Amino acid sequence: MVAVSACLFIAGCSLPRGAGFQSEVLAAANANIAADGETPAYDFTVYEVNSARLPMLLAWPDRNLSQLPWLPASQQPASLLIAPGDSIQLTIWDAEQNSLLAGVGQRATPLQQAQVSASGRIFVPYIGELTVAGMAPDTARARIEEELVRTIPSAQVQLVVQPGRGNSANLTGGVGATGIYQIPDRDFRLLDLLSLAGGANPTYVNPQVRLTRGGIVYGIPLERLLEEPALDIAVQGGDRVLIVPDDRKFLALGATGAQSQFDFPTADLSALQALALIGGVSATTANPKGILILREYDLAEVRDGLSGPPQERVVFTIDLTTADGLFSAGKFMVQDGDLIYGTESALVPALTFVRLASTFQSLTN
Repeated sequence: MVAVSACLFIAGCSLPRGAGFQSEVLAAANANIAADGETPAYDFTVYEVNSARLPMLLAWPDRNLSQLPWLPASQQPASLLIAPGDSIQLTIWDAEQNSLLAGVGQRATPLQQAQVSASGRIFVPYIGELTVAGMAPDTARARIEEELVRTIPSAQVQLVVQPGRGNSANLTGGVGATGIYQIPDRDFRLLDLLSLAGGANPTYVNPQVRLTRGGIVYGIPLERLLEEPALDIAVQGGDRVLIVPDDRKFLALGATGAQSQFDFPTADLSALQALALIGGVSATTANPKGILILREYDLAEVRDGLSGPPQERVVFTIDLTTADGLFSAGKFMVQDGDLIYGTESALVPALTFVRLASTFQSLTN
């Protein structure tokens, strides 16, 4: 009699659950109230992630794509281009006995180091002001020598460039050693610069490269830069480079392996990879046919349902019990701000009731 009364009491109560049923979550709780005989207008749309739907869903706006542009890479000459702010060290060799520059018995005369002015010029004795900015060092040396031999016929010139700020890049953060780095030549690449600085901060998840050039900010995932050498651009004087962690996140709730907020470990993260990252779904309570991904698009991204979502709020459903559902989940990408929700199996309350009834029965025996 005690067991029967207890069972009746349990039957009249709602058993506690860790997640909602799929039917509950997808119910039109916030639907607009429709007139009699009309279909309620839901404030979200539901799409199953399968092979038939996948091509259309992949064509919708993707907020994982970087909103920042990136520069095309091209092969550059190895030589440096002299820029304002560089320092020029000239040494004049003269074979004449009575040289205008060298002392008695001397053949080489080092001149005082000259800094390239803002107008791109330096002063050279017996020549005067000479434009060297924009020239390769060999070109500038030949030009100075050409002018100098008019006064000193046997003169030969050595030229050494010490790069200044105009031929330097600034690594402002997110690397082992921040600072201003000299650019040795025009084909000096971004990955070379990061390597000199000790690479990206190892604590950063999916680090992102931010490059400021000419007042424009460019961006690319470091992972992509490493995988695609064609994107490794040449560094230019005045570039500012910053490495930042990926700030994208997604949530996992319900009957999932872990209920928390997660970072994106890679540039692209499929639904299947995300499920593995959060520890899958609960083996005892989850409904493997009812894995939901809730996403809210910007109003400007709302389209006709083909090139974009028909509403701002969209729920994607995944069935983990079919091969098609699994394959499709492996190609469907999670986006920033998504909520992965594991619904509960409808059998859980019934099984819980049976277990409790069995326990009460054993207590009365």
